[in-house]
Amino acid sequence: MKSVLVIRHVAFEGLGLLGDVLAEHDYQVTTMDAGDGHWEALDPNQPDLLVVLGGPIGAYEQALYPFLTAEYRCLEARLQAGRPTLGICLGAQLMAAALGARVYPARQKEIGWAPIRLTEAGRTSMLRHIDTDAPVLHWHGDTFDLPVGATLLASTDLCPNQAFSWGPTALGLQFHLEVLASDIEAWLIGHACEIAALRPATPVTTLRAETHRWAPGLAPQAANCFRHWLSGLDTHRP
Repeated sequence: MKSVLVIRHVAFEGLGLLGDVLAEHDYQVTTMDAGDGHWEALDPNQPDLLVVLGGPIGAYEQALYPFLTAEYRCLEARLQAGRPTLGICLGAQLMAAALGARVYPARQKEIGWAPIRLTEAGRTSMLRHIDTDAPVLHWHGDTFDLPVGATLLASTDLCPNQAFSWGPTALGLQFHLEVLASDIEAWLIGHACEIAALRPATPVTTLRAETHRWAPGLAPQAANCFRHWLSGLDTHRP
């Protein structure tokens, strides 16, 4: 079996449907919680795939969360070696930073369901499996500049850099394709303070209702996106 190391920042933001797709592709999953991970013992090039998940902290907050420095070093080494890497939300921001791009607060938090616009490159990428008008789940307050050498795949008005690839084996997604409708209650609890502070306000009831409306239809499309990308990794495996 192939190995995948999943770096998790908060317990309720997990693999979601991506877990099943990884199993389909014969990946054995190991999960490391970033805050108490044994970074000094981690060989960044060892797992066949590295997946870095989301979380509510800023990629630029190393002074507050010192483990981020080790996480950066891991990503820098892995990306420079061309090893397969997937970042989701905070994970994508950390990848962008590891590639030399600036990460910073967006002019407005983007939380809720909304469509993405695919670039020309995005329309031929793994994201082509998403219907043009299908909303995806956004949950971020930060954004990032596009790294030098990266290919932009998707945008929204609030966040022009929503998805990028860097070479054939690195992918950053600012939005959450992985979330299942059954996941949302844990998110609503875990992010309760952030939701309460949203301006303009977005009620918990709205986020719950929109998730149960849109997530079931998006799930098979999202699974096909991940299948597409993982199959592509097999063609670039040494």
